[in-house]
Amino acid sequence: MGGGGIAGTTPGLDRYLLGLAGKERPRVCFLGTASGDDPGYEAAVLRAFVELGAEPRPVRLFQRDIADLGGFLLSQDVICVGGGNTANMLAVWRVHGVDRLLREAWDAGVILAGVSAGANCWFEASTTDSFLIGNADPLADGLGFLPGSFCPHYSSEPARRPRFAELIGEGTLPAGYGADDGVALHFVDTALHATVVADPDAAAYRVERSGASAKETRLSPSVTAG
Repeated sequence: MGGGGIAGTTPGLDRYLLGLAGKERPRVCFLGTASGDDPGYEAAVLRAFVELGAEPRPVRLFQRDIADLGGFLLSQDVICVGGGNTANMLAVWRVHGVDRLLREAWDAGVILAGVSAGANCWFEASTTDSFLIGNADPLADGLGFLPGSFCPHYSSEPARRPRFAELIGEGTLPAGYGADDGVALHFVDTALHATVVADPDAAAYRVERSGASAKETRLSPSVTAG
């Protein structure tokens, strides 16, 4: 999700996500590591998922209270990752072995999702403001479950779109996807399956290197999520 989902301003994305589980009351784990397990953010997400008919539970790594993280993550239908600082989140995950456990969950068929930093993490690379607020710096340190790069908040944060094109054009980042707030990209395995749009004015884009610059292609929406 480029932005807006997971207890944000476009609950249609969250409804679409929960529908993928195919269960009346899916079990949903929320990983709020990128925000330092912020209690206010966590509470808002859990409340929103309860209202949408799910059974949510957080995984906290700053005050960890689950001994068997692997067993817990594998018992979930959906794992959602919140927004915040991508670089710090990845570092903390690696200390606790969560990067490896998420791969095991993915291999087992658990649905993985996230917004902003929680979307960046699945790709090989991304743009991030982890190092300075307002920037769109390259980060080639993702989990690499999905090939290429990702840029969230593509049109809503002024630095993102031009910087993503620049980084891909110069070869610093591999080709990838930019997603506006209110848009999600749904992958099955590593193939793009659907472009999900909850805001009619929002879009997702494929961005590829073309010579010494970048070529941007707007993706047609596959699903409108209300």
